[in-house]
Amino acid sequence: MKKVISTVLLVLMSLSLVACGKNEDDKKEIIPQSSQMKSICELATMDCYYHNVAKYNEEDASGIWLWKKDRKFWIEYAGVVTVGIDASLVNMEVKDDTVTITLPPAKILGCKVDESTLTEDSFIIAKNSAKVEAEHQTAAFQEAQDNMRKEAEKDTVLLASAQQRAQKLLEDYVNNIGACTGKTYTIKWVYLDGAKELQEAETE
Repeated sequence: MKKVISTVLLVLMSLSLVACGKNEDDKKEIIPQSSQMKSICELATMDCYYHNVAKYNEEDASGIWLWKKDRKFWIEYAGVVTVGIDASLVNMEVKDDTVTITLPPAKILGCKVDESTLTEDSFIIAKNSAKVEAEHQTAAFQEAQDNMRKEAEKDTVLLASAQQRAQKLLEDYVNNIGACTGKTYTIKWVYLDGAKELQEAETE
């Protein structure tokens, strides 16, 4: 399988900019919020497209003796892997001018088939193949999706990029809150298991 496209599902957050419209008394009460940070992490996901091939090969699937047939076919399509951070594991504490953010490692959040890439030309059945049923197609898809997930899970560059993207958005959010309220925050990062290694991989 080969990754052909990487797209980012980002929505520019205006949460922090709300502070700029408040009066001076209200501004003093505005601090970074955990709920908003979790929303940012959910939006900072990456959708990566893989060219995927679901293969199926079953020997002697039908017939008897000299008339036995193998069942063989393959399906070409685009698979979508969603990479990001589990927002439920993100935590934040604000003490005076210091914001401590606990960050989990990026991981594979989901895999799915891009159904728009499935056409009649996607299905190729070998000549003289035994009859292909829906259950055989389902089995082939499942194996292909499992393999795609495993490949993505080994892609430390991809995972590091997703983690860094979320971290940058969180940093920008805190800094924007500070800019709107006239306060300079110091951000301390606490990395959960695996997150520090990805952080180091991104900076190498």
